[in-house]
Amino acid sequence: MRVLGVDPGLTRCGLGVIDGALGMRASLVEVGVVRTPAGVEVPERLRAIADGIDAWLDRTRPEAVAVEKVFSQANVRTVMGTAQAGAVAITLAARRGLPVGLYTPSEVKAAVTGSGRADKAQVGFMISKLLGLSEVPRPADAADALALALCHLWRGPALARMRAAAGGGAAPGTRAAGAARILPGGAGSGVAG
Repeated sequence: MRVLGVDPGLTRCGLGVIDGALGMRASLVEVGVVRTPAGVEVPERLRAIADGIDAWLDRTRPEAVAVEKVFSQANVRTVMGTAQAGAVAITLAARRGLPVGLYTPSEVKAAVTGSGRADKAQVGFMISKLLGLSEVPRPADAADALALALCHLWRGPALARMRAAAGGGAAPGTRAAGAARILPGGAGSGVAG
């Protein structure tokens, strides 16, 4: 399965694509960031992020997209920008009918390091080891995007099977025509169209 991970942000939106399957070592396809200047108005920054993510979707052709869930922060401006950039990624995936997994930072850290309290250095170290890279991807937003993709690769299919078994959604690999499955990291589900 090919997964695009998106670490949303207005200044730097981390993007990372991996190939892999349960029981097999994942491999890096591409990693990087879409950058926007702080002095530009938010609508133009979101358009640039959308254009960048769209180009990645066209070039790498993922089968699923994993996006970091917005969590509460003291800085409202930061959380708003993160939420807006995340919504752009979710919308672009939904338009293509791609499954979208939403994961909290703690869920991602736990998936790749074994601890939901791991710091950025620990996450970066584990990403380089798990993907067989000679160095940690930089900036940290890029490494975080790869961590999101790995988290989805390992947790997304199990979450979809649990939801389907509970009668809350389609079986893995299927979706209603024109709809994207939104796979939350925790309980509950929704379908975007």
